[in-house]
Amino acid sequence: MSSHRFFVPEDWITRSTVVITGMLVHRLRKVLRLRPGAQIIVLDDTGWEYEVELKSVESDEIEGAVLNRNLAAGEPRTRITLYQALLKGSNFELVLQKCTEVGVSEFVPVLCERCVAGEPDSKRLDRWKSIIVEAAEQSKRGNLPALRNVTTFNGACNQTSGLSFIPWEGEAIQGIGDILKSNRNVAKVSIFAGPEGGFSAEEIELARSRGIMPVSLGHRTLRAETAGLVAAAIILYEFGDINI
Repeated sequence: MSSHRFFVPEDWITRSTVVITGMLVHRLRKVLRLRPGAQIIVLDDTGWEYEVELKSVESDEIEGAVLNRNLAAGEPRTRITLYQALLKGSNFELVLQKCTEVGVSEFVPVLCERCVAGEPDSKRLDRWKSIIVEAAEQSKRGNLPALRNVTTFNGACNQTSGLSFIPWEGEAIQGIGDILKSNRNVAKVSIFAGPEGGFSAEEIELARSRGIMPVSLGHRTLRAETAGLVAAAIILYEFGDINI
């Protein structure tokens, strides 16, 4: 099976053919130098993947024949929403990339009390979406994780559903593993990850009042861009979505 995977609009795909246009044509022709007879995988963001053999490669359009259609195997059963505080520099991009790879299903950027970074402009949002697409293709995901609008911490607390955690260095009693072991049949989990300065005491109390449980991730203090990734990996491992 080809190692080249690309998310494309669903209407580019029919039962027997795929017609590729736009910037992806340049990537296939000029960057990867693919020619008729080459095979690729295209994904429609509904969980299906299509094995495709290229039949014609023109400057403005590429046409391929669908050889097989299969359900993508890279999607976890557990849906994780990561409420990630806005981070400075490229740290938020790192979170999007690595958490897409590990299996997070949805990202919500959150403006917290101690955030140093401001709200992203449209150019940065477009870059974030591109990072998610590239990471999803590389890691053999079948669906693109959703990137939601920036919200306040209070708004984020009002959105959550299912099992909800807020990793916090001030929690000394309740570990994340303790809760996961008694909640094996949960299909949706929300994780809150703080900014560089951490959550304020008021934010922790607000979260607690909304049923979002403060938990410890262990004795080591993790960086803001690491906590969400570690929590997601622990959850997916405990629920059987990461097999070793």
